[in-house]
Amino acid sequence: MGGDSNKSGRRQKLAAVIGARESRPPPEARRQPRSDKTSEESPTVRILVADDHEVVRRGIRSLLEAESGWQVCGEAITGREAIEKARQLTPDVAIVDIGMPELNGLDATRRIRKEVPQSEVLILTMHESEQVVREVLDAGARGYVLKSDAGRDLVTAVEAVRKHKSFFTSRVAEMVLSGYLTGGTEPPPTRPSRLTGREREIVQLLAEGKSNKEVASALGISVKTAETHRTNILRKLDLHSISEVVRYAIRNKMIEP
Repeated sequence: MGGDSNKSGRRQKLAAVIGARESRPPPEARRQPRSDKTSEESPTVRILVADDHEVVRRGIRSLLEAESGWQVCGEAITGREAIEKARQLTPDVAIVDIGMPELNGLDATRRIRKEVPQSEVLILTMHESEQVVREVLDAGARGYVLKSDAGRDLVTAVEAVRKHKSFFTSRVAEMVLSGYLTGGTEPPPTRPSRLTGREREIVQLLAEGKSNKEVASALGISVKTAETHRTNILRKLDLHSISEVVRYAIRNKMIEP
């Protein structure tokens, strides 16, 4: 009786093991979900490109999307649109030109870094001066690449910036180091920081030839408020005409001559 009981117990255990094995999918089927999951979880680098020249945006897109897993998730042609797209898309990296209409790249960078802090900003520009580099760094950008060096440096720059590391084109890096060692060789720029962010926006719009009514419409404020801002700006900067506002905006890289 004891032997029959042992045999019966062994048969039950064997049946349980066989049943468990039969209930499992074949190895190929078990491996497939892991493969799909790995594919779904592979990191994608999402990049916003802000430049008012279509040919530049197209070239940047072509260069970046040749990299595996990299995607240009949006484009913007003005600084204001760059901020809106950054809010909507939360890119890993925003590539921003300095000279853009409605809102320049420096002020757009300040806003993006404040409102979408998880997105890093890489400045791509033709401007090359110690003053501009200082302003770019003050604005919170993580990297700085000259357009003339984009073919060689842009991919490397995006790779560094997306990992929250700084990147500067070689000539700019030399300029930063030289300025640090010498304490700066250029005179300090006119101080746009004397103006509020809203006032800088209005300066740029006025310098671009917008009327008080057009400024009001662009910013969603009343014409009277736009006129008050204009009066305060002229007083703060000791300017007396729109032509002087234009020169101020050019000196401070708000617009391009």
